[in-house]
Amino acid sequence: MTSPGAMDCFQTSRSNSWIYPTVILCLFGFFSMMRPSEPFLIPYLAGPSKNLTSTEITNEVLPVWTYSYLALLLPVFILTDYARYKPVIVIQGVSFVATWLLLLFGQGVKVMQVMEFVFGIVSATEVAYYAYIYSVVSPEHYQKVSSYCRSVTLVAYTAASVLAQLLVSLANVSYFYLNVISLASVSVALLVSLFLPMPKKSMFFHATPNKEALEKPSGQDAVLEGGHEDHKAPHQEPLPTAGYQESSQRSNPEPGKVVLRSLTQWFQDLKECYSSKRLFYWSLWWALSTAGFNQILNYVQLLWDDKAPSHNSSIYNGAVEAIATFGGSVAAFAVGYLDVNWDLLGELALATFSVVNAGALFLMHYTLSIWLCYAGYLVFKSSYMLLITIAVFQIAINLSVERYALVFGINTFLALVIQTIMTVIVVDQRGLNLPVGTQFLVYGSYFAVIAGIFLMRSMYVLYTARWQKEAQSPATAQSPAELHSKESSHTLSTKL
Repeated sequence: MTSPGAMDCFQTSRSNSWIYPTVILCLFGFFSMMRPSEPFLIPYLAGPSKNLTSTEITNEVLPVWTYSYLALLLPVFILTDYARYKPVIVIQGVSFVATWLLLLFGQGVKVMQVMEFVFGIVSATEVAYYAYIYSVVSPEHYQKVSSYCRSVTLVAYTAASVLAQLLVSLANVSYFYLNVISLASVSVALLVSLFLPMPKKSMFFHATPNKEALEKPSGQDAVLEGGHEDHKAPHQEPLPTAGYQESSQRSNPEPGKVVLRSLTQWFQDLKECYSSKRLFYWSLWWALSTAGFNQILNYVQLLWDDKAPSHNSSIYNGAVEAIATFGGSVAAFAVGYLDVNWDLLGELALATFSVVNAGALFLMHYTLSIWLCYAGYLVFKSSYMLLITIAVFQIAINLSVERYALVFGINTFLALVIQTIMTVIVVDQRGLNLPVGTQFLVYGSYFAVIAGIFLMRSMYVLYTARWQKEAQSPATAQSPAELHSKESSHTLSTKL
C-alpha cells in the first residue's frame, strides 16, 4: 500500500514536470476546439430550431459578442495573472458549457444575445490558455510547449470541421446534433481543466526574482531596438523587469500596492516597447488586420447563406473551414523557412498581402458564385494566418515574455476597439445597418486602406535604406533631398 507521503511526493513531482501540465493543457485545447457545430452556426440559428431572421442574427445577436469581448478583455487580462491562470481556464470551460446549453435549449433573440455574451467570456479568457504554460515550465521549454498548444488547437478545429461536413453531407445529421457533439466535447474540456496543477507564480503579480523568470528562452534577445529599425542592435544584456522583481521580493505586500506597482510598471514597459518604430508598425498592422479578420469570421457565414441559402442548397462550410485552417497552418509553418530581411521588406510584405486580402474580399462581394466566394475566403484566411505568424515572431523576438504578454494584450484590445467601431457603424441597427453583401465591400475597402498605409511606409523604409547605403560609400554622404536633386539633374541632362 502506498503511503500518503509517497503519494504527495508523486503528485508534487508530477505537477512540477513540464510534461504533465503540457499534456493536460493540450487535451483541454483539443476538446475545447473540437466543436463541429461551429461552421454551421448561422444555418442552425436561421433554421427551424431557432427560426431567427437574417436581420436579427446580423444586427441584434452577433454584435453582442464584439461588445462583450471588448468590455471583458482588460479586466480578465488582469484577473488572469492575479488568479494565476488555472481558475480563469476553469471559468472558460464553464463558459463553453453554458454557451452550448443556451444554443441547444434557448429560444428567441434575447436568449441568443445572452449566449453571445457568455461566448464573449470564452474569448476574453482565452489569454489564460496561452499564458498558463509560462508559469509552470522553464524557459528552455517555452518554444516547444507553445508550438504544441497552438498546433493541437489547429488540428482539433480542422478535425471538427471535417467531421461536421461528413456528418451533414453523408449522414444527413441535423445541426442540432452537431451542437450536442460540441457540448459533449467542451464538457470534457471543463473536466480536464480541473486536473491542471495550480501555478505557484505568474508573470506579474506573483513573479519570482530568479533568473528563470526574468530571462527569455535562449536564441531570443530581450532588448528593444534603440536606433533605426533598419539596423541590427548590438548584443546587450536582457533588460530586467524591475517592477515584477521588486514586487516578488516583499514577503507579504499589500494587494493594493502590488496592483498599483504592477500597473505602473506595465505603463512604463509599454511606453518603452512602442517607442521602437519597428515594433510600433508591426503592432499597428496586427491591430488593424485582426479587427478586420475577426469581423470577417463573425459574418462570413451570413454572406455564404446569402449567396447559397442553406434551406434549398447543399453547403460546404465545414470543408471550407477545414481547408482554410489547414492552408493557414501550412503557410504559418512555411514562415520558419523563409530567408527574408524583415527589417527591410517587412512593411512591403504587409502591404502586398493586405492588397491580396482586399482583393479576396472584393471578390467575395461581387461574385454570384458560392464557389468563388469560398475561394476568396480560403485566400483571405491563409494570407492572414501567414502574416500574423510573421508579426508575432517579429514582435516577440525583441521582448521578454512579460513585455510580450503586455504588447499582445494591448494589441488585442486595440483590435477589439477598432472592430467595435466598425460594428457600430457598419452592422448595428443604430448605425448604417448595411446588408451583409455591402458589408464585405466596406471590409474590402478597409483592407485596401491598410495596404495603402503600409505601402507608403515601405517606400520610406526602402528609400531611407538606399540613402544609408550611399552614405556608407567612400564618396561624401548625401541626404535624401540631395540625392533626389542629383537624380533630377541627371534625368534633365539626359533629356537635353
